[in-house]
Amino acid sequence: QVQLVESGGGLVQPGGSLRLSCVASGVIVSGYTMAWHRQAPEKQRELVASITSGGSTFYADSVKGRFTISRDTTKNTVYLQMNSLKPEDTAVYYCHTTRVGNNYWGQGTQVTVSS
Repeated sequence: QVQLVESGGGLVQPGGSLRLSCVASGVIVSGYTMAWHRQAPEKQRELVASITSGGSTFYADSVKGRFTISRDTTKNTVYLQMNSLKPEDTAVYYCHTTRVGNNYWGQGTQVTVSS
């Protein structure tokens, strides 16, 4: 059974940094596309960044140059390094993958950017 557990969220001032972690079980992070999505209040969930099994990455235009997705196969963990955070980055961030046609989501971690 696939489980994704996020951590690393919190309250940070504008311009600050956070690193989110997604520990995976039941799926090998290097074998599938892993992604980070976010959902702000009263907004639709949106794709923030993804990394394929081959290591190709994708970033939403709104985070390009500020966020970096990576993985550690020894820890079976996917990371999202977030720098130069802005108030509009405030959202619940979710780890996501698909396996055998099924979608799997973590429980989410809250990121709040505020002074």
